[in-house]
Amino acid sequence: MQKSWVIGLGVMAIALSSCSIEKLYSLRYKHKKQEFEQLDFHDLVQRYIYKEESTNSIEGIYAVSVVVLRKGKPFLASTEKEKIVERKENYSTVAIIHDPNNGNREYLEISLDKSQLPSYSVRGEFTKLTESNLLIYKHFESRKQISTFTFTFDERRDMLEGVRKENSGNSEFTYTLTYVKLHPKTME
Repeated sequence: MQKSWVIGLGVMAIALSSCSIEKLYSLRYKHKKQEFEQLDFHDLVQRYIYKEESTNSIEGIYAVSVVVLRKGKPFLASTEKEKIVERKENYSTVAIIHDPNNGNREYLEISLDKSQLPSYSVRGEFTKLTESNLLIYKHFESRKQISTFTFTFDERRDMLEGVRKENSGNSEFTYTLTYVKLHPKTME
């Protein structure tokens, strides 16, 4: 009996070390027969956003793209040159949700790239500037670093576009984030 218990623990340790938490969580619910309708977090966010109050809001599910532009003078050159250093189209899907419980932010952002997780991390926050289409966005990165962007919201096209500039040596880097709303679409 003790030998089978040790073997069982060894098998479980191997399974846990080779699988991610996300995989284990999804496998646990795949084999279990559910008698009620099941919704993952993505479905819940879609249903929440389709409520009546969010039609003129930035709330929604977005596809995110980024372009990084470097501008500077190359070594021994007289003219400034621009070069696209990085371009990622639709590299992430995020949900932006109104946050009435926090006085420091109006909207929070969570990533929807992984599914079947028991909880989701807040990756950013938006604060609207008074009665305009401008927003300040703080993106939370690892090691408690924060990147701040200035965003504009184009309600007709269901888009958010943010820009951040920083200098490094003789070069200026411009980071442009583009959020295209996937759900819900604005009715015209």
